Amino acid sequence: MRRGIAAVFGVALGLLVSGAVRAACFDEAAWNGVLQRYTAPVPEVAAVGVDYAGLRRSRALAPVLSSLESCRPESLDADGRMALWINAYNVLVVEMVVRERPKKSIRDLGSLLRPVWKRPAGRVGGRAVTLHQIEHQILRPLGDPRIHGAMVCASQSCPSLRREPFSAARLDAQLDDQMRSFLADRRKGARLEGGRLRLSKIFDWFEQDFRAAGGVVAFVRPYLDFEPGAKPKLIWFDYDWSLNVLSGGNSALQSRQ
Repeated sequence: MRRGIAAVFGVALGLLVSGAVRAACFDEAAWNGVLQRYTAPVPEVAAVGVDYAGLRRSRALAPVLSSLESCRPESLDADGRMALWINAYNVLVVEMVVRERPKKSIRDLGSLLRPVWKRPAGRVGGRAVTLHQIEHQILRPLGDPRIHGAMVCASQSCPSLRREPFSAARLDAQLDDQMRSFLADRRKGARLEGGRLRLSKIFDWFEQDFRAAGGVVAFVRPYLDFEPGAKPKLIWFDYDWSLNVLSGGNSALQSRQ
């Protein structure tokens, strides 16, 4: 009898410990604190600006980076892994800009032979990773093209940085909301111009990722208000790579400091 009780207790304890490890894998609370304190809505195309200068003066990113380093993605379920890697991409982009201080664009941190995307960006799960690896070798193969509305490359024309962490429990709704918000932005996401549909260059660069949904037009149709049978000609917004930096005079940020 005692052995049976001990076995049940051991299984229960194991499940509790496993759940605790999964819950603590990435410090969502610390990343949420960074997003709430060091980002704010802005009128520029970026729509959300980042206070990189403020982050340089603080250690707010330290616990976030530490949790990425210690996290083990293999311990997570599918949604947990996707949420983790989207968060990792966005965290490491912000950290690279904070650390290396590009003057105009994150692309200034790389070169023709070694673009910034292929430079070591940080550590996740005990190993060094690049932004290229996260995007092309980890996230894109998962087969959900909505990731392209969630990853933010510190640029004006990128999707706007979501001001909360991506979480396994709400991932589907968050990805859908993020893509909807991106396409609703007529300055960089999508804009109908008569018989033409102007879209972000992201839909051109990653066109193959949308083929499983029937192509780019079929993918964006549920998010946009145009005739069901319409087949608009696709054209593209120019891509603005300048930093999504928050100006020092932003009143929304100052009110929280």
